[in-house]
Amino acid sequence: MSNRQAEIAAALEVVPAFVNEADLIAQIDKRKAFIKNCLKTSGLKVLVLGISGGVDSLTAGRLAQLSVEELREETGDSAYRFIAVRLPHGTQHDEHDAQASLQFIQADEADAVNIQDSVNGLGQQITHLQTLSAARRDFVMGNIKARIRMVAQFTIANATNGLVIGTDHAAEALMGFFTKFGDGACDLAPLSGLVKGQVRAIANYLGAPENLVFKVPTADLEELRPGKPDEEAHGISYDEIDAFLHGLPVSEEAYGIIVRTYDTTHHKRELPLAP
Repeated sequence: MSNRQAEIAAALEVVPAFVNEADLIAQIDKRKAFIKNCLKTSGLKVLVLGISGGVDSLTAGRLAQLSVEELREETGDSAYRFIAVRLPHGTQHDEHDAQASLQFIQADEADAVNIQDSVNGLGQQITHLQTLSAARRDFVMGNIKARIRMVAQFTIANATNGLVIGTDHAAEALMGFFTKFGDGACDLAPLSGLVKGQVRAIANYLGAPENLVFKVPTADLEELRPGKPDEEAHGISYDEIDAFLHGLPVSEEAYGIIVRTYDTTHHKRELPLAP
């Protein structure tokens, strides 16, 4: 392991590779305990999370549902509940995966907010967007989608006196692969420190359908490239990212991409600058 790998892994509080099933179970228990503690210390009883159809929201959603079920049993308080929210932009191309995720999660409540009108309405009001190239405008509009989804989730949480769950984990944090104040905004992030393979392992252990566990990850924010794979955007695979975070050898090219991306996205992982 290089000094830089060790430094970055420590900064992101990366969970060591699972050696056996006991390690995996311990992480599940730790994260459920974390979720329950967040609710108890906040004095609130509702969790809210947007479900995309990807393995990250599927895993966080199932952990949230299991946590509120345990809280109801432990406290006798039926007010603890989890709201899973679909937040499509128009018709989502992989809606079947999102619905399958909801079926697996079995949330106490499932809601849906179509963000298309809000995104388009905002986009039409911003004159700076009109001068951009089609590709650049599509990218910026993608970030608007992520931020409108954040607004919708926090609005539901405000209305129900709840907390918003985020799905960020170590692999995405490393690459800055989230929208600042969009999907990067939340009250609690129960997948923090896990690499992508560990998120998949937890989902698999919890009984999620294999096609969802091993689905090609996509942020699905760009209209010109619906379903664009995360790994295409990264320029490297999640296996390489996970290996880097766990201190294993990676190619010189992968090492360079990871370190460069980590450094240039530093601002995304920090609080706003102050004098």
